[in-house]
Amino acid sequence: MPRPVTIVTGGSRGIGAATCVRLAADGHDLALGYVSNSAAAEATADAVRAAGGRCVVVRADASEEADVERLFDFAAAELGPVTGLVNNAGVTGPLTSLADARTEDLRRVLDVNLLGYLLCCRRAARDMAAQGHGAIVNVSSAAATLGSPGEYVHYAATKAATDALTVGLAKELGPHGIRVNAVAPGTITTETHAAMGDPDRPARIAALTPLGRPGEPSEIAGAVSWLLSADASYTTGTVLRVAGGR
Repeated sequence: MPRPVTIVTGGSRGIGAATCVRLAADGHDLALGYVSNSAAAEATADAVRAAGGRCVVVRADASEEADVERLFDFAAAELGPVTGLVNNAGVTGPLTSLADARTEDLRRVLDVNLLGYLLCCRRAARDMAAQGHGAIVNVSSAAATLGSPGEYVHYAATKAATDALTVGLAKELGPHGIRVNAVAPGTITTETHAAMGDPDRPARIAALTPLGRPGEPSEIAGAVSWLLSADASYTTGTVLRVAGGR
């Protein structure tokens, strides 16, 4: 039986990288999309291969239609028909109140987190419907329901949209044999916090979390892998919260 072929956007670091390695260990071949850090992408690809999976690396900005088309085309040409998509590429912009947010930051968050997900889902829907099967996992966030006041309500808004996309697309694609789910992480120990200007944020948020700690990328990767697996064959339209109780 052929190994599933899964595209992971934003696969070079953090949750995306952990997901790539976990999926390889669970029997997937991977197409890893990344936007800028080629060294990190290649390091993750090496880890995927060490875990037993084939891996191709494609520089692609998920918010650009041509890049998304190239990513899917290359994955199919090199690995075979794409059976899975993990929509993971995302940005937050700097931590700020909405009143102080710059328009260019708002636009970038919307373009990557929402338009990017829509473009990737659209292409996956076309390809998977033709095959009669497939699975999509969108990486959402606990911010979708918490709102993240004073930090990034614009980011939270895109994640609420991700949840709506997941529910609606699951209903649209279910008759074609395609499952669509989402994972909503809480605060995870990744480089994202330093990039948004608050490297100590995971430790601070831990005090607000019932489990008393931030999550690890591997814990999100496990949830993604389950949703793509045959064990989740009757699961669709679900937003799986992995947030330590928040």
